[in-house]
Amino acid sequence: MIDWPSRLQLAQLPTPVTKLEKFSTQFDDVSIYVKRDETTGVEVSGNKIRKLEFSIAEALDQSCDTLITCGGVQSNHCRATAVLGARLGLKVHLILRGEQPSKPDGNLLMDYLAGAEISYLSQQEWPAHIELAKKLQIDYLATGNKALFIPTGASDEIGLWGYIYACQELQQDFQNLGFEPDYIVTATGSGGTQGGLIVGADLFGFTAKIVAFNVSDNGEYFRKKIKEDVTLWMKRYKQPIDVANLTINTIEGYLGPGYGRAGPEIFATIAELAASEGLFLDPVYTGKAFHGMVSELKKGESGQLPGARKVLFIHTGGLFGVFPQQGNFSFE
Repeated sequence: MIDWPSRLQLAQLPTPVTKLEKFSTQFDDVSIYVKRDETTGVEVSGNKIRKLEFSIAEALDQSCDTLITCGGVQSNHCRATAVLGARLGLKVHLILRGEQPSKPDGNLLMDYLAGAEISYLSQQEWPAHIELAKKLQIDYLATGNKALFIPTGASDEIGLWGYIYACQELQQDFQNLGFEPDYIVTATGSGGTQGGLIVGADLFGFTAKIVAFNVSDNGEYFRKKIKEDVTLWMKRYKQPIDVANLTINTIEGYLGPGYGRAGPEIFATIAELAASEGLFLDPVYTGKAFHGMVSELKKGESGQLPGARKVLFIHTGGLFGVFPQQGNFSFE
């Protein structure tokens, strides 16, 4: 029995699982299914809201009226936080990595429309974003406001609950489908979704292997980050789990030019899936992970997904991140 912490019901759940009927025909013996977490809500779509259900509940438990969080200029997490803050009557202050553009679009436009306060830090200034968050908490306290700081992607011991809870949902999905997949695949950028799936799979006894494709940093970073988050989760919530024996499998090689930047092969994959299935990926997270998954599946037993016959891809959203990069698509 899991002793769940406070949770706000903010997402449209459960999300459906669909089979990519046409796309899967390019493989002789592999079927690809998608957990449609991009349907968790229009303005708040994607995986971030699952984590924020627990993070914002924690903020309310602490009597906070302000949320401070951080990410890139086109952060899906920051956009979801800004929108949810507006819905719940909470002030939101975003610390964004990058220069302020002359004309906001994509996620950033939605941040402004939702009324978020925004501070920008350059790439060089970014290492000081935690210190800025602490200063903002002090400044807000001086004006009678109490602020909770939510880290990048809500990826900490609180945010882990988002995809632990999702595993309970997946358990029901597997019962409905009549099988459990060989692999559950996700993109990983701040580690929270990957970590939650790993812990949830262990708690619910999944036989499916959890595999992530990094869209930032490297495999060693995610190994350390997830072990740290899970250790803090164990201590905070008194949950028993064997951290040392958790399998943290991050497949590298598909990061491309770097976080938020993608090569032409990623945009080609996004366009191919959109045309064949009407399913839209993004160039920051899901496009890279899906392209990596397909590339490894095509290698067969010599690839990093050996024995794959049924694969479940977690669609973590990110559609609004497509529009700032629309110039990278070719329609000739």
